[in-house]
Amino acid sequence: IIPTILFAIFSRFSIRQETRYMLLGNGLLSDLIYLLFYTLSAALNVAHVHLPKEACVLLLFLLAVAYCGGLFTAAAIILDTYIAILFPLRYIAILSPSRAKKIIVLLWMCSGAFPGIFFLVLSSTHSFVPCVLEMCSIPVILMLTLNGIDAMKLCFWLSAMVIFLCLSLIFCCYAILYFKTKKSGIWESICSRASVTFLMHNTVLFFYFFPLLALFVESFLCTNVIRLQTGIWISLIVCNVLMILPKVLFPFLYGLRYREILTSLRSIVRRKRLRVVS
Repeated sequence: IIPTILFAIFSRFSIRQETRYMLLGNGLLSDLIYLLFYTLSAALNVAHVHLPKEACVLLLFLLAVAYCGGLFTAAAIILDTYIAILFPLRYIAILSPSRAKKIIVLLWMCSGAFPGIFFLVLSSTHSFVPCVLEMCSIPVILMLTLNGIDAMKLCFWLSAMVIFLCLSLIFCCYAILYFKTKKSGIWESICSRASVTFLMHNTVLFFYFFPLLALFVESFLCTNVIRLQTGIWISLIVCNVLMILPKVLFPFLYGLRYREILTSLRSIVRRKRLRVVS
């Protein structure tokens, strides 16, 4: 469904010139890149193909960039909603299409710089995990990182703190948004568009937040409570289920909810049907 929504966004000039659709397309693109590279790594592990150290490091870096890109774009979409509701008359001046393109470039730069610092610290301390591994398995590397030396644990905790700060900022924006629009009457019905939008955003944020919470619990338990094999099983569940869920829900909760995208998709389907009938 992700390539279909991306085609619907980029095939129409009126759609791809709006800020919310540009951010949506950027988020879907980063999720698609993450899913493709993660599927590639899983297929290589199943086929028992051993990657060289440099290829494994590059694959891990691309996965980290794509994951951060999806997370930061989800945060940008929610901030876009926040500005559109609280400042409707100044929305176009604040988030014009040209400024939205610069924001997208900035998001990709942050997504590349954040994992880049992490990898540079690990390479400078000569403690990068793939050096001692024969297989480039993300869950195994994650488990060994949580059981690794202090430099690796420090990088993990700093990364998690940055992501938690980002999510906390988003939740604060939502709390402000709720209290400022509480008396406007848009929250009276459970099925109202505001309530559904609020629930949709919080669902996606919860599934971005829950894998980190699971990793925190695992990092506390992996020292004395659980065994290495149990930790690997937890990492498998986190990487193969919990981190994939928000990327599965994102196109359905965001992409198929917009009327313009649905209209574009229906017009594409109707054109195909007309050609078949003729």
